[in-house]
Amino acid sequence: MEKTTTSCGRPRHGVTTVIDLPAVLRAFVLSLAALLPAAAAQAQTALQNIDNPGGGHIVYGHVDGETTEAGAMGAVLRAMHRQYGDKPQVGKVFQVKGSGSSAVFFTLVKRNQGNMPVAGLVIAAKTGADSVEAALLSDEAARFGTTVNPMLKTLFGVWHPASPAAGKQASATAPPQALTPYTLPDHSASVSLPKGWKVEQGSGGGTILADGPNGEAVSLGFPFLAMNSSDPRVQQTMRFAQGAGRNTSYAHALYYPYGADVGKTFVDLLQMRRRMFGQSEASVQLTSEKSIPAPAGQRCARLGGKMDPHDDKGVREFDTVFCIGPLSRMGQYMSLGYHTAVPVALADRERATMGAIMSSFQVNTQIVTAQAAAIAAPAIIQIHAIGRAAAEQAAQAHAANDRYNQGVEARWDSQDKHNQAFSNYLLDQTVISDNQNNAHATVWNQTADALVKANPDRFGYVATPNFWQGVDY
Repeated sequence: MEKTTTSCGRPRHGVTTVIDLPAVLRAFVLSLAALLPAAAAQAQTALQNIDNPGGGHIVYGHVDGETTEAGAMGAVLRAMHRQYGDKPQVGKVFQVKGSGSSAVFFTLVKRNQGNMPVAGLVIAAKTGADSVEAALLSDEAARFGTTVNPMLKTLFGVWHPASPAAGKQASATAPPQALTPYTLPDHSASVSLPKGWKVEQGSGGGTILADGPNGEAVSLGFPFLAMNSSDPRVQQTMRFAQGAGRNTSYAHALYYPYGADVGKTFVDLLQMRRRMFGQSEASVQLTSEKSIPAPAGQRCARLGGKMDPHDDKGVREFDTVFCIGPLSRMGQYMSLGYHTAVPVALADRERATMGAIMSSFQVNTQIVTAQAAAIAAPAIIQIHAIGRAAAEQAAQAHAANDRYNQGVEARWDSQDKHNQAFSNYLLDQTVISDNQNNAHATVWNQTADALVKANPDRFGYVATPNFWQGVDY
């Protein structure tokens, strides 16, 4: 886990630029449900239907009787309500960069078809003063997170609403370059990159950092692990890191209050990482911040602006999606970013290519999970051995039925203790006893070592079987 968080410093490029709609979706629709299309039934003009080979369904075309994007999206959602008997639950409307269109995510349940949960995406674009086109992407709930990106690629390959904004963007932006697939050596993630690009050392564990030949950069699945500096327990750790723990990992952790504005959190954590790597702060001008749909327990925003990392390659235009995860019991939280960075002078020429790179990014969650499990494997083996020994001892001590029941409860209690011990292992924690006050406390390993070493008659380590219920677990 440490290797992954260390790589998030991105010392040469910071983080940055131009994420198009498919890239945004990759980061944040994994928790949304999916849906089958129905709105097309209300349009009089013939609509185009596509059953995407990788899964999902696409419908697009002119929406009769509507002259605005909001009106077209409303017509689609009302049609689905009528067809399925359930009012769609919608997110916030957001603008699709570079396409002159708006979009909204939604979920609903097919009340008249087995109560199957579905979800999707509606996109609408003005095609003239009194005309508008719309597209509907949908799939079953269990599959939408993996099929929405391929559906978007298919849609934008054939659907080009002729709005003035779209025409202006097409004339200003060059087509994407040819891309070659690349898979990390640990097979945890893959991406397609143009010729001349290089994947940086430090990539792995589901994160890819890559640089282009002209100062371009992408940071995909880019993590920041921080500790909530508003938590009194974390504040104690901070004091330790500034004193006796100056040479420990705690002196190199990120401490930042949880719950702050997403854009400010992104900029501040980035600057902290740069200082941690001995670099000067980047000049960051955050010009836009829009909340976007996020999985439960997360806060996500799309951030735009300009950044100069002071690396003699000039100012970059950035378009960053940043998502802050939930707070753990011990005051830690993980944030993830998906970024592309392009020198301002090359932004128009490179936007389509950067978008194609972002939409090609794939993470193998099974491998990432297995890697995390492998790190903790020795502790898991030890805990299992202790658990088996405790279970055997309890079984031998209780033969009668009532004693058997007590043995079951004892094994459950033992399992709870061992689960907590494993959690402590992952979080670098230790349970210690205070003999003077007859008390137990869970503290960071370095803190425990310092206390026991300084006063061994008062403080001592507590073995897992001696954990106190309600205090230690």
